[in-house]
Amino acid sequence: MSLRIGAKTHGAMDVTVGPLVNLWGFGPDKQPVKTPDPQQIAAAKARTGLQHLTVINRADRQYLQKDIADLYVDLSTVGEGYAADHLARLMEQEGISRYLVSVGGALVSRGMNADGQPWRVAIQKPTDRENAVQAIVDINGHGISTSGSYRNYYELDGKRISHVIDPQTGRPIDHNLVSVTVIAPTALEADGWDTGLMVLGPQKAQEVVKEQGLAVYMIVKEGEGFKTWMSPQFRTFLVGEKN
Repeated sequence: MSLRIGAKTHGAMDVTVGPLVNLWGFGPDKQPVKTPDPQQIAAAKARTGLQHLTVINRADRQYLQKDIADLYVDLSTVGEGYAADHLARLMEQEGISRYLVSVGGALVSRGMNADGQPWRVAIQKPTDRENAVQAIVDINGHGISTSGSYRNYYELDGKRISHVIDPQTGRPIDHNLVSVTVIAPTALEADGWDTGLMVLGPQKAQEVVKEQGLAVYMIVKEGEGFKTWMSPQFRTFLVGEKN
C-alpha cells in the first residue's frame, strides 16, 4: 500500500525518509541547533528513496529487497491508520458491529453510534484552539485521516520548521497547504494519502486527487486567513462547514 501510494504521489509519500526526518530533529535524534547544511541534507537523502526498494514474491510470500545497505523503512507514516484498521478487525472478530476507532489522527467506523445515529467526525481548524471545528463529516463505514503542518513544528534561524519533510528536496515543506483530510475505504489508505498530498502542496495535490478520484478536504493559508477546497467525492460525506 505504501509503495503504491508513493508511486501515485510521485515519491511524495516515502517510507524511507527516516534519515531526513531524524536530521531535522523529528525522530530519535535531537533537534538541530542550526539549519542542516546542503552536504548534510545530501548525505541523508542518499540513504532514502523508494527506487531502492523492490517487492520480491517467493513461496506465496512477499519480501522487500533493498539495494543500498543504509536504507531502512519507517512505517510510522501509516502506523496510526494500520493500528486503527487492526483494532477494528479485532472488534469484528468479537462480534462488535458498531464502533468508532481512533488512533492519533486516523479513524475508522462501522454501523451507528449508541443513539442510532451515524458516526460523525470533526475536522479541526488549523489554529491553536484544540476544539475549533472547521467541518463535520459522516464517514459512513470508512477510514479518515488528517495530516497538518500547524502543530508539530519548531522555530530555527527565524523560520518555522514543519515535521513534514519533502523527500525530493530533503527539507521541511514551506508551502501554504496546512491541512489535508482524506476519507478512504480503510484508515490505512487515508493515512498514507494524507501525508503524500501534504508534501505535494495545494496545486500538485489537487492534480493527484483528480487523477485518482480521492475524497479529500484541504485547508490552505491565504493572507491572514484560510480557504478550503474539497473534491466532489469528499462532498458526499460532508455534513457541514464552520466559518
